[in-house]
Amino acid sequence: MSASRLPDLSAASRGYTHLDLPGSRAGDAALAEETALAIAFNGINQAVMLVSPADLEDFVVGFSLGSGVVDSIDDIYDIQIEGTGDAQRAQVQISQRCFWQLKEQRRQLAGSSGCGLCGVEALEQALPSLPVLPATPLPPAAWLDDLRARIAAWQPLGSHCGAVHAALFMDAQGELRLAREDIGRHNALDKLIGGLLRQGLPLEGGLAIVTSRCSLELIHKVLRAGIATLVSLSAPTGLAVQWARRHQLNLIHLPQRAAPRVYSPEHRA
Repeated sequence: MSASRLPDLSAASRGYTHLDLPGSRAGDAALAEETALAIAFNGINQAVMLVSPADLEDFVVGFSLGSGVVDSIDDIYDIQIEGTGDAQRAQVQISQRCFWQLKEQRRQLAGSSGCGLCGVEALEQALPSLPVLPATPLPPAAWLDDLRARIAAWQPLGSHCGAVHAALFMDAQGELRLAREDIGRHNALDKLIGGLLRQGLPLEGGLAIVTSRCSLELIHKVLRAGIATLVSLSAPTGLAVQWARRHQLNLIHLPQRAAPRVYSPEHRA
C-alpha cells in the first residue's frame, strides 16, 4: 500500500444523531470497518481474528510467522481468501513439517486449562523459547527526528476515520518503506511483517515502528521476523523490556514531547 492510498472497504460512512437531539439526524461519520477472518491451515481451523478487511494475505503471512505456526514464508505454499463482508475465511497450505508441529501442539494442549494470558492456551505459548538476535547498533538519532509527523502520511485510514493502529518499516538508510493499518495493534504488525516478506524487502539494518502500546506479544512477533530494532510511540511494558534485553532486541520508546528513550540494550554505568 502506498502512503496515500486508502484501502478499499476499510472504512464506511454511518449516520449519527446528537445525544441531546436523539430524533434529529446530525450527519455521517467515517468509521473503520472490521471483519471476522477464520484461518485454517491444511484444512484444520486454527483461529478467528477480527481484522480490518485490507491486506489480508499480508496478515495471514505475518500471523503465521508471528504465532510460530511456520518458521519462514517458504513454509507457506498457498493462501486463498474466501467470502466477503463481515465473515471471511483464509485457507492456508503449509509444509507438512509445520503442519505436523501444529497438530502436535494442539494435541498436547487439548487437555490443559487456559492460563488467562492474552487468550493463549498454555504458558508455553505465552512465554515461548525464541532465538537471541545478533547484537545490532542502535539507529542514528536523526532517523527519529519528526517521526510522528512523517508517519502521518503513511496512515490514510487513521487520518480518514481513526480507530486504527499502524505499523511501519524504516530501511537501513532511514527511509520509511512500508506501512500497514488495522483495528488491532497485533494485526497491524502482522500485516507489516507479512508485507515485508511477500515483497522481499531486506530487513537487515532496518527497524519496525508501532504506534500502539508495546507489550510482550509485539516483541515476540518482531523477534520471530528477525527485525533487530523496534520503536514504539507508546510506552513498553516492563515485561516487554525484559524480553527485549534478554534477546538483544533494540527497544526504543519515542515519547510525544521528549527525547527517544532506549530501554534495550540496557544502560550499564
